[in-house]
Amino acid sequence: MISHTRVSRRSVLRGVAGLVGSAAISSRDGLAQTGFISKRPAPSARRFRSNAVDAAIGSIAGRMRDPELAWLFSNCLPNTLDTTVSFMNGPAGPDTVVVTGDIPAMWLRDSSAQVWPYLPFLTADADLARLIEGVIRRQTRCILTDPYANAFMPDLSSGEPLSWSKTDHTEMKPGIGERKWEVDSLCYPVRLAHEYWRITHDTRPFDAAWAHAMHSILETFTAQQRKTSRGPYNFQREAFSPYDTLSEDGYGNPARPLGLIYSGFRPSDDACIYPLNIPGNFFALKTLERIEEMLAEIAHDSASASQASGLRTEIKSALDAHARIHHGSAGEILAYEIDGFGNALCMDDANVPSLLAMPYLGTCSANDPLYQTTRRFVLSEANPYFFRGTAAEGIGGPHIGQDMIWPMSIIMRALTSSDESEQRRCLTWLKTTHAGTGFMHESFHKNNPSKFTREWFAWANTLFGELILTIDKTNPKLLEKG
Repeated sequence: MISHTRVSRRSVLRGVAGLVGSAAISSRDGLAQTGFISKRPAPSARRFRSNAVDAAIGSIAGRMRDPELAWLFSNCLPNTLDTTVSFMNGPAGPDTVVVTGDIPAMWLRDSSAQVWPYLPFLTADADLARLIEGVIRRQTRCILTDPYANAFMPDLSSGEPLSWSKTDHTEMKPGIGERKWEVDSLCYPVRLAHEYWRITHDTRPFDAAWAHAMHSILETFTAQQRKTSRGPYNFQREAFSPYDTLSEDGYGNPARPLGLIYSGFRPSDDACIYPLNIPGNFFALKTLERIEEMLAEIAHDSASASQASGLRTEIKSALDAHARIHHGSAGEILAYEIDGFGNALCMDDANVPSLLAMPYLGTCSANDPLYQTTRRFVLSEANPYFFRGTAAEGIGGPHIGQDMIWPMSIIMRALTSSDESEQRRCLTWLKTTHAGTGFMHESFHKNNPSKFTREWFAWANTLFGELILTIDKTNPKLLEKG
C-alpha cells in the first residue's frame, strides 16, 4: 500500500451537507446493524470529500434491499476520492493527480475512468468540479510531456520512473512512469474533457496548452497510421513475458497500413499481437469526433477541426472495410486485432476499450446486430479468455492469465445489458467474489475468489459504483426494498 499526504476539502454547499448528514448516518447505522462495517477511511483521513457524492451514497444505499451490495457500493464508489487523489488549487488553476491505487503513478486511462462516475455530481458540488478541472489540466501537461506514454509520475519533473521501467529501451523523459503506446491512452482524456464541458459549460481548462495537446493527439494518431514509415515510437523491455515488450526492434509486429491507427499495447498494458486493435480504433473514431467539436466550438480552430474530421473519415472507412471477420462457429463478428494481411485475433480482453464495452464507450449501439453477435462470442468459451467456474463467469486476459476473471468484465457486462436477469446474475457474482474485502479486485480465480490480484484497484471500485448508480437510474426496482 502507498502512504499519502491527506488533502481535505470543505464543500461550500451547506444544503447538500445537511442531506449527507442525515442520509449517510442512517445508511451507515443500518449497515452496521447487519454486520457490514464501512471500509472507508475515517472522514479526517479521506483525501477529498464530496458532499454530493456522500449524499448519493447515503440515499441509494439506504434504499437498497441487499445490505452487502449496499456496503460494497458505499465502500467502492468513493474509493478514488477517499484514497487516490492529490488536489492543489493554486494561482495557475487546479491541479489533480490521480494514482491507480497500489501503484504510485497516474495512468491517462485509469485516472479518466476513475473520476468518470463523479461527473453527474459536478453541478451540485463546486469543489468536485474544481477537482475534475484539475484532472483535465494535469492530463494536458502529461500529454504535452509525451503523447506516447501511458503512465506518469505525480512529480512531472522526476527522473525516477516506475521500478520496472528503469531499463526500458525507449525515449524516456522526466515525469514518465511507463512508456507503452496505447491508442486508448489519448482517447480517455478527451472523453473526460468533453463530458466535463458538456455538463458544466466551463471552458477554463481548455486553454492554449489544452489546444496544443489536442494537436499533439492528432499528430500522434496520424504518425501511427504508419503510411510512409514506422514512426518515431519504439519500445523494448528485458522481460520474462513477451507481452511486456515489442518485437521488430521495438516497433511491434508488422501490419499493412490501412488507415487504422497502430497500437503497441492494449489497454491491459499487454503488447498487441496484431497492431491494429479494433475496439481501440473505434474509440479513436469517437475521440476524433469530440476533438473536432471542441476545437471548432471552443478553440475556434477550423483547420485543426477539419484535420480531425478527415482523419475520422479515413479510420471509419478502414473499420467498415476490415474490422469484420467470419468466425467458424460465431459467424460474422468484430475482430479484436488485425494485421491487414488477412490475419485476425478472435478474442476479447477484460480491459476497456474492449469489444464487450463498445456501447458503454458510445462507439456503437447496444442493439447493433453485429455487436450482439460479437457479444455472444466474447461471452462464450469460443473466446479464449472467457472463463466459467464455480464462483462466477467472466472475461480475463493474458495480463493475469488463465482462469482469472476480472470483475471489470462482469461490471461491463451488466452496464451493456438491458436484461434484468443478466444484470441480477452479474450483481450476484460481484457480491460473492470480493473475498470479504468489501472492494473489487483486478482479478479472481474462477473457482476460488480468495485467490485474487490487487486488493487496492480504484478503477474497478469506482466502476462498480457507476454500475449501481446506473441501475438506480435505469432500473431501480432491481436494487430497492419492497
